[in-house]
Amino acid sequence: MRVFAKPFAALLVATALLAGCARPLPEGVTELTYATPYPPSHPFSLADQRWMDFVERESGGTLIIRPVWSGSLLSADMSMEELRHGVADIGLITPIYVRGGTHLLRTQTGFYSGADSIESQTALYRCMAASIPQFGEELKGLEVLAVQGGLLPGIVTRGRQITSLNDLKGLRIRAPTELLGVLSELGVDPVNMPMGEVYSAMAKGVIDGVIAPPDTLRALHLTEVAGYFYELKVPRGAYPARAMGKQRWNSLSAQQRALLERSKPVWEAALADEIRQSEQIGREAGEGIITWSPASAADQQHFDELYLRDGQANARDLERFGIDGIEAYRVARNSIAARDEVRCEGDDT
Repeated sequence: MRVFAKPFAALLVATALLAGCARPLPEGVTELTYATPYPPSHPFSLADQRWMDFVERESGGTLIIRPVWSGSLLSADMSMEELRHGVADIGLITPIYVRGGTHLLRTQTGFYSGADSIESQTALYRCMAASIPQFGEELKGLEVLAVQGGLLPGIVTRGRQITSLNDLKGLRIRAPTELLGVLSELGVDPVNMPMGEVYSAMAKGVIDGVIAPPDTLRALHLTEVAGYFYELKVPRGAYPARAMGKQRWNSLSAQQRALLERSKPVWEAALADEIRQSEQIGREAGEGIITWSPASAADQQHFDELYLRDGQANARDLERFGIDGIEAYRVARNSIAARDEVRCEGDDT
């Protein structure tokens, strides 16, 4: 018998309690729970609500989604496993933060130089996923309902204006895993911490800055602890971000599954729209507070070269897990026909 960790067991108990409190449903109506760590006001959640409305409307009210907001049901690092075991029917997943079993999903986020828009990022992910079976292996037991890209981050700093890559030397900056090596080569002391801790760390001077997109100036209130934004275009990868447990998926009728299939591009389009709107809101929040500095073409090119070299090295390092990461890297690079234009390798259309 498999023994679950205490937090996971507690979530199973919470699920049972939620099920016990569920309201009676009219005959012919199916209800699915959706769990997310974000509050209803977050841009991701606004997109989620648009998707829920679509599903209920298109089903004529026979398929409804009950949201569970603010992380009260799924955990950040175990959400994929929790969905597989039915803690929630549908949930927001972050395979890039999972501690084990998603080696390629994490590493592939470092292959995206040249995919600047949310749409090109999701297209590039699909090119790789269609060609590399390992993507399916790492997502076994799940039905992916939406792939998510994002805004290109820059570098937000508190006490030093950055106008060139040389200005980064000696700074302590929070960054995602795929950028730690790149920043180290630039003389940065990179730190990997949850984004929820960034505000406090910057306020206390524990870190000097963070790799983050403009929307965080409002969403994370970084205007209160930062004064500068270096507009280096830091590549951003896409990843499967909304999923349903496969067992629950298979329990639905063919008509319900067909509707959820049709809803996938609707959810992705809503996410892209809300994310783009959040960028403008973030920039407006920084007016009169944040000093914006563009990156030179030479600095951007140098950063892109470091990024791709590091991504290739990380892809090669996957061999120790028996994963052909270099093949995924090759497919990604061959699928970027031009900057922000993606055509899957072998697709002549």
